[in-house]
Amino acid sequence: MNYTQLTQEQRYQIAVLNKAGHFQIEISRLVGVHKSTISQELKLNHGQRGYRAKEAHHFTLQRRQDKITTSISKEQWQQVEALLCMEWSPEEIGARLRMEGGRFISHEWIYQYVYADKAKGGDLYTFLRCQ
Repeated sequence: MNYTQLTQEQRYQIAVLNKAGHFQIEISRLVGVHKSTISQELKLNHGQRGYRAKEAHHFTLQRRQDKITTSISKEQWQQVEALLCMEWSPEEIGARLRMEGGRFISHEWIYQYVYADKAKGGDLYTFLRCQ
């Protein structure tokens, strides 16, 4: 099997199957992922009230956002936000930053940043041309 990140729908499947008492190996077969993925998911995204899909997805997005923001300075993200507000596309922003010789920020990172902002209630996503 190739590695792919779990979707929110898969997390809901995992939550239901786990609550129903299925073993991790059964869950992996039913969801269509490797058994180690299920083990890691249940271990990393287990909250105070057990494994809950919505909470697990939030934990994952937060870890992803933390990873992105720690490697790129706050000033650089402010520059990205300013260009987004001027309705530049993430691809255009990435190309401009590359030309200026600063820290390279890929358009994928910018999209992740925008969607994490949206998950927190932000409005950066409204500046994207295709929503």
